Amino acid sequence: MRIGHLSFRLAGTDGVSLETAKIAQVFARHGHQNYYFAGELDPEDQADQLVAAPLAGQILVPEAHFTHPEALWITKHAFGTTQMHPQLQERIETLATKLEAAVVQFIGVFNLELLTIQNVFAIPLHLPLSLAVQRALQKTGIAAIAHHHDFYWEREAYRVNCVAHILETCFPPHLPNLRHMVINSQAQSALAGIGVHSMVLPNIFDFHEAAPGVDEYNADLRSELGLVDSDLFFLQPTRVIPRKGIELAIELVQRLDDLPIKLVISHHAEHNTLDYLNEMLALAARNHVDLRYLPARFKPQRVPGKGVHKVYSLWDAYVFADFVTYPSLYEGFGNALLETIFFSRPFLVNRYAIYQKDIEPLGLDAVVVEGKITDRTVAEVRTLLGSPTRVQRMVQHNLEVGRQHFSYETAWNRLYEILQTF
Repeated sequence: MRIGHLSFRLAGTDGVSLETAKIAQVFARHGHQNYYFAGELDPEDQADQLVAAPLAGQILVPEAHFTHPEALWITKHAFGTTQMHPQLQERIETLATKLEAAVVQFIGVFNLELLTIQNVFAIPLHLPLSLAVQRALQKTGIAAIAHHHDFYWEREAYRVNCVAHILETCFPPHLPNLRHMVINSQAQSALAGIGVHSMVLPNIFDFHEAAPGVDEYNADLRSELGLVDSDLFFLQPTRVIPRKGIELAIELVQRLDDLPIKLVISHHAEHNTLDYLNEMLALAARNHVDLRYLPARFKPQRVPGKGVHKVYSLWDAYVFADFVTYPSLYEGFGNALLETIFFSRPFLVNRYAIYQKDIEPLGLDAVVVEGKITDRTVAEVRTLLGSPTRVQRMVQHNLEVGRQHFSYETAWNRLYEILQTF
């Protein structure tokens, strides 16, 4: 089967891009061909070493990206106000028409038989693209799976708007050739409340593969980051946005101030969260925490230094991390959690809602907090840092949980079940 995957962006290390690449890998292992359509794509010769989508073809359409100037203008005037700008509807329609033609062309050029639509019907980052895909599905009748990672009604930024007519019909649309897939049971319940049936496919990882380790390329990672042998490497493997709860990681390190801990952030801040980054850097400085914001050193793929510093993959960071902090206040699921388990690293996790409902009952072994760092939290982390035997028991147990519940085999069973409904 020839399967297309479509989103605003299918590049880098954001959750949607990573999960889409994994789903493409699952399909490829069962003999299917994969094709990408997005406003941003990874260079074909720079695919991530662990989750590279095995692609038979791809189409880059810059106008499909949510940071395209026209998309930004539309989003700015659609949300935060109830007053419709005189040009808004016309500009939405103009771009939607152009993008609809591009989507139909994508389906036709590659003779696609199935389309997965990644978050385009869930978050109104790009209203014209969402309308375009909806109309392309109606026009072509192609079988499609809408994979929803989070929903607009979960975000404050979208509550005030002047485009209710679009949100009500397109997020998500009700079409006979469209099936719905969500990443957690909370989202499944939300869709059921508006009459939409969906299946849960949690975030996944290839737990039956061996994790990479130290090699010739990454052997100098610690020294390149300025860490000495006695330093403890705490990894915060998330973007710098408020819901990631990075202040809790800073507090944890501050309360372990007798230990030589370096807290490393591997992902970037968004264009609209630079204030939060500055707040975290200032908080760390006030509390004498050695916080290192190093997204320039970690990319989806390795980039050997050419006159400048070398760039490591995110996986290289996990290889050398002594402990992982994941104090998120909210997550749709938790990609970094699965990565941490795969790389056999001990971790701290905040009990965000989806963790409590969908993950915790499976029996993961972790340092768990509920929105604050307590004396018990600090003591648990200290014990782990001094007990390799305890850490080994923890990570082996978590690997077994991952293999049982979040593997590619689990994903294929769910996907196959959906395919049988067409």
